[in-house]
Amino acid sequence: MTNMDSGRHFRFVALAGAAPLALLAQPATAQTALDGQHLASNDATATDEAADDVVVTARRRSERAQDVPIALSVVSEESLRARGDYTLGTIQQSVPSLQVFSFNPRNTNVNIRGLGSNVALTNDGLENGVGIYIDQVYYGRLGQSQFELVDLDRIEVLRGPQGTLFGKNTTAGAINITSKAPTFDLQGFGEATGGNYGFHQVRGSISGGLIDNLVAARISISDTHRDGFISNITTGRKVHDFDNFTARGQLLITPTPNLTARIIADYGKQKQNCCIPLIAGVITKYDNGAPIANNFIDRVNRAGYTPLPFTPFARVTDAEANFQANMDTWGVSGQLDWDVGPVTLTSVTASRQWNWFPANDADYTALPVNLKSQQQNNQRQFSQELRLASNGTNRIDYVVGAYYFYQIIRGYGSSAYGSAAPKWLFPAQYAADPVATNAAVNGFEAQSQSTPVTRSYALFGQTVWHISDALSLTTGLRYTHEKKVGGFAQQQVAGLSLAGLTQAQRTAAQALRNQLNPVTAYTAETSDDSLSGLATLSWKATDDVLLYASYSRGNKSGGLNLSNLPAGVSAVVAPEKVDNYEVGVKSQLFNRALTLNAAAFWTDVANYQTAITEQIPSTTNFRNYITNIPLARSRGVEADAVWAITSKISLNLSGAYTDAYYVSYPKGPTPVETSNISPSTDLSGKPLAGVPKWTFTGGGDFRRPLGGGTELYGHADYSWRSSFYTAVSDSRFSLVPSYGIGNARIGVRLDGGRYDLSVWAKNIFDKDYFQTLSIVASGVITANLGDPRTAGATFRVRI
Repeated sequence: MTNMDSGRHFRFVALAGAAPLALLAQPATAQTALDGQHLASNDATATDEAADDVVVTARRRSERAQDVPIALSVVSEESLRARGDYTLGTIQQSVPSLQVFSFNPRNTNVNIRGLGSNVALTNDGLENGVGIYIDQVYYGRLGQSQFELVDLDRIEVLRGPQGTLFGKNTTAGAINITSKAPTFDLQGFGEATGGNYGFHQVRGSISGGLIDNLVAARISISDTHRDGFISNITTGRKVHDFDNFTARGQLLITPTPNLTARIIADYGKQKQNCCIPLIAGVITKYDNGAPIANNFIDRVNRAGYTPLPFTPFARVTDAEANFQANMDTWGVSGQLDWDVGPVTLTSVTASRQWNWFPANDADYTALPVNLKSQQQNNQRQFSQELRLASNGTNRIDYVVGAYYFYQIIRGYGSSAYGSAAPKWLFPAQYAADPVATNAAVNGFEAQSQSTPVTRSYALFGQTVWHISDALSLTTGLRYTHEKKVGGFAQQQVAGLSLAGLTQAQRTAAQALRNQLNPVTAYTAETSDDSLSGLATLSWKATDDVLLYASYSRGNKSGGLNLSNLPAGVSAVVAPEKVDNYEVGVKSQLFNRALTLNAAAFWTDVANYQTAITEQIPSTTNFRNYITNIPLARSRGVEADAVWAITSKISLNLSGAYTDAYYVSYPKGPTPVETSNISPSTDLSGKPLAGVPKWTFTGGGDFRRPLGGGTELYGHADYSWRSSFYTAVSDSRFSLVPSYGIGNARIGVRLDGGRYDLSVWAKNIFDKDYFQTLSIVASGVITANLGDPRTAGATFRVRI
């Protein structure tokens, strides 16, 4: 740990120790913390809460999860703590229909039921179809959600289009994250964790009243460090490490009993020496036996370089160029709730920023080929939502509102080439004229700028008509107008002088530079008006059995291709439209000890937006652009069960079958292994990338009182996913094999739960598994690996 790191850890420990002393002077009062429209729960270390008591805000009002005719999963704070999961990517192990995989935090894929986003390389003009909301604020880029989640109350994963109430970019679903709200009574905890791979983490939260019945505050902090899993033999250090810091401060102001304001400010910073793919294999021939020209083996032989063995789970790299995945974010939001009797007026205002500072070694070797290949982002957003919701239960309950969203993403791309690049990239040209080829490529650098700007306006309304005590009809409609404008420019900014070359050599050298990174500039814009909506009929067959059927229409506005585009690719991408049909049942049996829920769905997506990644011929550079798939479909079934065997033993089991495929994609990208036949291929009927057909998760918890306020407890879970492709082309070399991950924790609580000591293990069976597999035109197959087994101990104290 550096001196700077040590100082930061010391400051946090000092703050965590001082905060309780500062708040102990404040008198304790009854808890009145606002969370949407319900009271925040205490930071319990154990819960007897039955599934019927789980409260969600999936319809922008507080309701029992079992009464909401929506397919949803709820991950509670207790579940997060039992697993030690505080990032969005690990939540998928609890929610089978959710799939998250990543090349790095910016280039992250999130899909629900196989839809939303199916490749992990992000284009700034493409928006995901799964909306991420934290404390009712929409996060415009997935990278903003890749920080540690701190002091949460729950995570709701809403499956299927949620365009009426959640609106923007929720054609596949929404993830609704709610943090714990301030309380007037004194609460808090401190937690320290240590483990293998140098893992150490401190987390803490303190909440209490500042002014009796008027102002309460909550401060939450998390600081985490872990050493890397991969050895870099070139630099002699471990890589794929991380150092994360997250802080959140809140104020709850209640000037009158019917007026509440909640102000939230947060900051997050992440430093990672990450993310370098490892070479998992190489092919030198196409499927028909023809050799791949200038393939990886040819390149390394010309360079006199011996690559590392193609054994990715040895977890070794020799990359020489800098690679990193650093980012920071901050924001402030204000929520005002004014209860005027029959209705409550809610205003949510937010401003956020996210900055992404990457570096990549795009050739994956110790050779100075690609010195830079990266896209920096500076994102800014502002949003304002106003809602008017009926109070209580009426013959017709309703929510109406308006929404505004503004976003700008400033992108700064860099590509630079080293001394090994001329012979590596252009062997024929180098053999014919090494002087001109070296002058063209060695030291050549290009930079680009892109500036997509989005302005979105929406009006929406949703009603629930209680036709009878048992029968209800939910209808909703949302009108959205969205306009996007932007530009892209690329310049050649550095390189050896071509002045000493002949005219023919200068022409040839400039042609090579243009092949790598041509000088270009253009602007583009698109606007879209759309209607989203739903109709759901639900029937309470008994007090504990809910049946429902629904139709919903979702829309995602068009995108902008602001990058180095191939010939014939439009800068404007058409909007996508979603039709979703669903039936479901929510039930509880045996005095609500057993909860059984299931849903079947059929979703068609016209003009499904996806990002295409292709290698620029004769280079190790890639271009990333958006295109439309004429028609995609996802259909399947989901089921989950929770069985409270006793008040101290519970089991859970969830599963999903998802058949997601291209219905019509006649001119899809060709897999590398057959790309010598045709530049495009008919993918109609082929599986959608990024979608395991089968997913399962199961787990259990137990508690055993030992007397004297002491309790033994344990948790175990296991999740399994079938194989899935991670390339749009369904290249067989991108097929990630099926894998299962197990986790466990056992601990003891003392003094009625005030003190808690536990030991834990993640990936307890030390399963080697891939997160992604990719193949490029040179025949290199690269892999991003899942984490090996990690283990440690956690000590927690509760106020």
